[in-house]
Amino acid sequence: MHKSKSLRAQLIARLTLPLLVVVILDAVASYYVAMYFTDQAYDRWLLDSARSLVQEVKVKDDHVTFELPPIATEVFRWDDMDETFYKVEAESIGFMAGDGSLPSPAIAGLNQNKPYFFDGRIDDRPVRVASVLTVPEAGGDRVLVSVAETVNKRRSMMSELLLAVILPQILLVLITGFHIWTGVNRGLSPLRDLARLIGKRSARDFAPIPDTGVPLEVRSLTDTINGLLQRLGSTLITQQRFIENAAHQLRTPLAGLKIQAERALSADNPETMRLALSHIQNSANRVAHLNTQLLVLARSESISHGVPEFRLIDLARLARDCCMDWVPRALDRKIELGFEAPDSAVRISGDDVLLRELLGNLLDNAIGYGKAGGYIGVSIESAPHARLIVEDDGPGIPVGEQDKIFERFYRVPGSPGDGCGLGLAIVKEIADLHAAQINIGDRLPMHKGTRIEIVFTG
Repeated sequence: MHKSKSLRAQLIARLTLPLLVVVILDAVASYYVAMYFTDQAYDRWLLDSARSLVQEVKVKDDHVTFELPPIATEVFRWDDMDETFYKVEAESIGFMAGDGSLPSPAIAGLNQNKPYFFDGRIDDRPVRVASVLTVPEAGGDRVLVSVAETVNKRRSMMSELLLAVILPQILLVLITGFHIWTGVNRGLSPLRDLARLIGKRSARDFAPIPDTGVPLEVRSLTDTINGLLQRLGSTLITQQRFIENAAHQLRTPLAGLKIQAERALSADNPETMRLALSHIQNSANRVAHLNTQLLVLARSESISHGVPEFRLIDLARLARDCCMDWVPRALDRKIELGFEAPDSAVRISGDDVLLRELLGNLLDNAIGYGKAGGYIGVSIESAPHARLIVEDDGPGIPVGEQDKIFERFYRVPGSPGDGCGLGLAIVKEIADLHAAQINIGDRLPMHKGTRIEIVFTG
């Protein structure tokens, strides 16, 4: 069972997720930008402090010295948030003053004209270090002055910068999210109104849904629903007419059965009883034939609503076998039933039971309406498409009636016999199911009769 998904949730997700991604990327970029400019500001202060200490490095009696009065050291180290450290070391004599635990780079690898910044640790506390290499006298001993401080101010400034940047973005996301939520709800309101309108309808109300004030995107849905309602209404009307006609067609032979049964029961001699039983048999045959045709229609309709499971069929062999079954009925009316087909198989994709019923109904009509002692021809052609042809020498079908004969329960006025008008309707239903085309014409020029072609183009 598939879990249904909310259209509202999908729209909100598709609108909000890109915004969240942009905000996250902007926050990451803001973090690195804040870190860069914070480091730049405080590194500049460290460099200035280191250069001020360089001024205290001097040469006396050919020896490098560094002297910083205690009051100056106290002023230098004072800070309300961070601790400040310094270290002075010479290349030849090593440590000279300051904090010996302060990490410093190797003097040999430094450039005198370029300060060096790096991150280090003092007593497991992170510090930022700036180192400056100086030479008090040309060719003299090189001295490295390093100044460091803890990173409390840097972190505080970064937090303030990030807070100043991210807070407005969070507010923007909340405001935008609220407008997205309300906008999606307003956008979906026509669908909710449409659902309520359809939900209130009667099962027999197929009137079109009004589309006044409906957005263009929803109008395509209402147009589709209106088209479906129109088709359903037409189908319902057709079914009601079909049921009424079927009931009418069944009522006549059933009434005859009842009357003839009463006659048989009240008959005093065998001849009258035999005549009544003969009428009962005819009525029963008519009911059975009508029932068979109704079942074929129901089967073809059920197949048409699904995916037909066709298989390859030899149309020539199927037609030959079907004609053999109808030979006795043709002989009863002294009608010659001819058959002609290619020697090779004529294969089509279809349902053999329904195709037999199609040809059977064509033969039933031809035998029923053809003249006694006449001729009926069945032929199969293979090119350019498979073709089933049934010809008779009966009175033919008037041109004005050829569009009506495929309607259910329709009979050409003045037609002989007691048919119910379903035979050609079944032929049309089965032909449509097989994507076949029906052509109606005269048997031969200047001759009476009917020629019906079923052309299988699929």
